Amino acid sequence: MKKQILTLVAAVGLALGGGVVQAADPVKIGLMAPLTGSWASEGQGMKKIVELLAEQQNAKGGVLGRKIEVVTEDDGGDPRTASLAAQRLTTKGVVAVIGTYGSSVTEASQTIYDEAGIPQIANGSTAIRLTEKGFKHFFRTAPRDDEQGRMAAQTIEKLGFKKIAILHDSTSYAKGLADEANALLKKQGAEVVFFDALTPGERDYTAILTKLKGANPDVVLFTGYYPEAGLLLRQKRSMGWPVPFIGGDATNNPDLVKSAGKEAAEGFYFLSPPQPQDLDTPEAKAFLADYQKKYHEAPASIWVVLAGDGFRVAAAGIAGAKSVDGDKVAEYLHKNLKGYSGLSGPISFDAKGDREGEVYRVYKVDAEGNFVMQKL
Repeated sequence: MKKQILTLVAAVGLALGGGVVQAADPVKIGLMAPLTGSWASEGQGMKKIVELLAEQQNAKGGVLGRKIEVVTEDDGGDPRTASLAAQRLTTKGVVAVIGTYGSSVTEASQTIYDEAGIPQIANGSTAIRLTEKGFKHFFRTAPRDDEQGRMAAQTIEKLGFKKIAILHDSTSYAKGLADEANALLKKQGAEVVFFDALTPGERDYTAILTKLKGANPDVVLFTGYYPEAGLLLRQKRSMGWPVPFIGGDATNNPDLVKSAGKEAAEGFYFLSPPQPQDLDTPEAKAFLADYQKKYHEAPASIWVVLAGDGFRVAAAGIAGAKSVDGDKVAEYLHKNLKGYSGLSGPISFDAKGDREGEVYRVYKVDAEGNFVMQKL
C-alpha cells in the first residue's frame, strides 16, 4: 500500500508539471571570500553579513517567489585557491557570485565566471584593470584605485607633506595604487624620494624600514594590506622613527590596531569608503543594529558591508530581470539599476561595471585605537 501511495504522489507531481518542483528550488547565490588566511577576519564578516541578509530576504518571501540559498567557497586570500573555488561555484548552479576581497584574488576568478555567464560582484577589489578587460558579467560595489590615488595625492598635499616615500607589496591592488599616487604626486610638484615593495607575510620589516628612514621622507604612503601595515607601525615605533604613515583602503581593519598596538597605531591615516559606524541612512542603521544583535559585534570593516551590498544588488538584479539567467541579470544591473539604495549609499554601475560616484574619506586612528573620520 505504501508503495502504491508513493507511486500515486509521483504521478500527480508529473501530471501537474515540473514547474511545481522547479518553483520550490532555491535561488543559489554564491559567496567567495577569504574565510582562512591572513584576511580571514574580513572573510568571516562577509559570510555573516550575506547569511543575515539572505535570512531577512527569505523572511520577506525570497526572490521570484523562491528562497535564497547562499553557497560559500573559501578562497583563502590566494589567487590559486580562488581559481579552484570559482570553478567549484560554477558547477553548483549559482545565479550570481559575491566576492572577493583582494584584487589579485578576484582577478584569478574573473574569466571563469564571465565564461560561465555568471555575474560576479566584487566587494573589496579596487584595482583599475579589473574593469578594463571588457567583462560583461563583472561588477564591484567598491570604488576604483584611480579615485583613491587622487584622494591620496590630495590628502598628502592638504597635510603639507613635500617629500614622500611610497611602499607597496607588488599585488595588483597595491602596485596599481602606488603607481597612480606616484604619477599624481609628481604632477602636483611633490618629491617622491622612495618607491619600492616589501614581501607580504614576513615577520620582520626592519630592513625595509631602515631603507625608508634613509630616504628621509616627510611621510610614508603604504598601499598594501592591514596585516603588514600593523607590523610596520609596531616595528617603526620600536626603531624610534616618528615619521607619519598614510595607508590605502586595504589597511582599514581593526586587526591593524591589534597588530600594531594602540600607541604605535595612533596618528595613522588611511583612505576608505565610510566606516560602518559612519553610515547614516535609517536603513543602514537599522540593519547594523540587526547585525549587532545577531553576532554581538559590528562588521569588521566597510568591506564586509560592501559584500552585503553585493548580495542586495544581486537579489535586486534577479528580481528586476525576473530571471535567473546570468546574461539577463547582468544586463539589468548595467542598464536598469540606477541609484539603488545600498547600505553604503546609492549604487549604480557604469558600462564597465564600476560603481559610479565618489565614496572615499580620510580616517585617522586616535589614542584609543578608534577610526575617526577627518575633515581636511
